[in-house]
Amino acid sequence: MLQAKIVAVGKVKEKFLREGIQEYTKRLSLYLRLEIIEVMDEPCPEKLSKSDEEHVREKEGARILRAINPQEFVILLDLRGKELSSPELASFIDDLALHGRSQITWVIGGSLGVADAVRERADFRWSFSKLTFPHLLMRVMLLEQIYRAFKISKGEVYHK
Repeated sequence: MLQAKIVAVGKVKEKFLREGIQEYTKRLSLYLRLEIIEVMDEPCPEKLSKSDEEHVREKEGARILRAINPQEFVILLDLRGKELSSPELASFIDDLALHGRSQITWVIGGSLGVADAVRERADFRWSFSKLTFPHLLMRVMLLEQIYRAFKISKGEVYHK
C-alpha cells in the first residue's frame, strides 16, 4: 500500500478545515496510509523586511526538511510548479507507484512560501493554479485532489 505524508507549516485551528481534513483522511484510508505532519510556523507580522521574510522561510524550511526522509518522493506545492489536471495527477501517482516510488510526501509551505533548500529537495513542483490560496486551506484542497486522483485511477465514480 502506498505510504503518503503531508508536511505542512502551521496548525489548523478552524473547525471546518479540521473536519474537511478528517473527512478526506478517512476516505483516503482505503487507498493509502497517510500521515499529516504539522511543523511550527514562525511568527510573521504584517510588515517584514525581505531579509526577515527569508529568515522566516529558512526556519520553517529547516523544520520541513527534518520531517522528510531521504527515500521519499517529494512533491512541493509551488506557484512556480507544473500545473496538472486531475487525470494527469492520477496518472502521475500511478507512474510513481509503477516505478517503485511507494513513499510520497507532499509539502505545503507557510504564508511566505518555502526556502530555496525545500524547493531544491523537491522531486516535483506542482502548482494548483496561478491563483494564491491560504496555506491552511490547501490541506483540504490537496487531500481532495489526492482522493479524486485515486478514484480516477481505480475507475470509481466520483462527483463532477
